Amino acid sequence: MHAITIPEPGGPEALVWAEVPDPVPGEGEVLVEVAASAVNRADVLQRQGFYDPPPGASPYPGLECAGRVTALGPGVSGWAVGDEVCALLAGGGYAEKVAVPAGQLLPVPRGMDTLTAAALPEVTATVWSNVFLVAHLRPGETVLVHGGASGIGTMAIQLAKAVGARVAVTAGSPGKLRRCAELGADVLIDYREQDFVEELRKATDGAGADVILDIVGAKYLDRNVKALAVNGRLAVIGLQGGVKGELNLGALLAKRAAVTATSLRARPPAEKAAIVAAVREHVWPLIEAGRVRAVVDHTVPLEDASEAHRALESGSHVGKILLAAPGA
Repeated sequence: MHAITIPEPGGPEALVWAEVPDPVPGEGEVLVEVAASAVNRADVLQRQGFYDPPPGASPYPGLECAGRVTALGPGVSGWAVGDEVCALLAGGGYAEKVAVPAGQLLPVPRGMDTLTAAALPEVTATVWSNVFLVAHLRPGETVLVHGGASGIGTMAIQLAKAVGARVAVTAGSPGKLRRCAELGADVLIDYREQDFVEELRKATDGAGADVILDIVGAKYLDRNVKALAVNGRLAVIGLQGGVKGELNLGALLAKRAAVTATSLRARPPAEKAAIVAAVREHVWPLIEAGRVRAVVDHTVPLEDASEAHRALESGSHVGKILLAAPGA
């Protein structure tokens, strides 16, 4: 088969389409013929040499895919050759084939084409696990989503609205904020022109956000705590603004608030399977009912993954950038 390899870390040009050995499904795994993958920030970090795959994972980038089951490893039940699926991966999505633990498979939602389904696994698993399983967002609460126009952000807006929450977002342009509003965002904050702490305070009559989903990290830590409501929960899932920040424990104590930080890629398969099962139970019905949709900016041929990385790093996209495998 062919896959995108990274012979040496570097810029987008470091991604090389090359012939590599076919994967073989092991115990509890299935082999998926990939129709499409999607680009995530973690792929960029891996390409740059800053985010190695977990032990035992495929060395090729790609944290999600969609395609067709072509073989079952020992001990697999509930899936059959020919099933159209999408999958959460620890790596290997930028390839024509990938071996996946069966617990990380999801059926392609009814009414959705397989290519588009590649936009779903990583964002749905990340948002559901952090906003709902960890931060316990409830109907009537306010959630602040940083990077509302990103793949994560566009899914977080929709899922929060679907459960009856009020959604505030930050984004870097009026155009992106308009797209967030179309998805249901109630409070629109241009982080280049406005102070999100002050804007959120005004929008909530001084109460603040019950939940904040943050992709920035250290740069926003102090301001995020200020923006939290009493009993608020800050869920950190990204470090685009650095890894070390100063935390005012007094402010946290006064608000009886909580700060959590999680990653998805390195979790054990059993934990990923539990998250995927929760996504299938709670999110898939919303997608199949048309209440939540995949937001795709554009699609690039898999062998031209370097072009997709340049687009992601430019920050001009809204939602996901997909990679279509040859013949898809």
